[in-house]
Amino acid sequence: MMLREILLALVICTGACAQVPGTEPVIETTPPVLPACQGALTQGGLVICEGTPGETFTVAGVKQVADSEGSAQFGISSNAPAVIGWTASDGSYGDLTIAERHDEFRTIKGFDCDKVDARSAEQKAHAARSWQIKQDAFATFHPGPGALNGFIKPADAPASSPFGPTRKYIGVSKVTGKPCESTSVHQGYDMAAPIGTPVVAPADGTIILADPDLYYEGGAIFLDHGHGLTSVFMHLSEVDVKPGDVVKRGDLIAKTGNSGRTTGPHLHWAVKWRNAQSDARSGDFYIDPALLLDLPASD
Repeated sequence: MMLREILLALVICTGACAQVPGTEPVIETTPPVLPACQGALTQGGLVICEGTPGETFTVAGVKQVADSEGSAQFGISSNAPAVIGWTASDGSYGDLTIAERHDEFRTIKGFDCDKVDARSAEQKAHAARSWQIKQDAFATFHPGPGALNGFIKPADAPASSPFGPTRKYIGVSKVTGKPCESTSVHQGYDMAAPIGTPVVAPADGTIILADPDLYYEGGAIFLDHGHGLTSVFMHLSEVDVKPGDVVKRGDLIAKTGNSGRTTGPHLHWAVKWRNAQSDARSGDFYIDPALLLDLPASD
């Protein structure tokens, strides 16, 4: 169903139509046009604009061309302002009010410092190879519905850590015996799943990366849903797909594990929004997967 459909409720009378005595006259009304752009309007969320195929939408200064279904989709950064504007090439426009995030600061102890930062020459080489594999995958785009058909949880497991907290890691290097500290923002949605828990595709898409041994991520899969939305699955014990595979929502793609940089078995699910209209990947960013689970499906 289009987000910008015009709901018409008209009663049309001709010259032969007369008011029945004792009844109220029928008044023709036209309800207001719904906004073209809506979605999960929170920092770290997603804007979905719907119009006609080929129509150009601009949200917060970023342009996208609507696909064959008339949809264009835009990630909302975690530091987006309270109001962002949108315009369409048909002349329509509006403002979107963006809810502010309030994420926590967490300290996590017991990390192997060699997984926080590569230390040895072998570790650094492994990390460098993994980085290039990921960069090549993120530069690959496939068509797809994006979030239009809805998302489901990729594993039957409770959430253990949300998107957004700033984490301070404290540990000791197994290589040097020296302590270390590292701080970063958690950009995924963690689920407390024991090793071997099935992982399914949360939405339709095309596999663009499937690797059993990335340095930080361990076993990893990247699933391109279209519209620049890519699911990232990390710490897998089993990878059951290969690049180029087309999967449907609910298809089995992997098993959870404890590989890569972890303190215990779990599934890390992240979603990156990439600007498909730009060759520069520096403007891409992660959004909150939990917000996608709340979006209504159009199918």
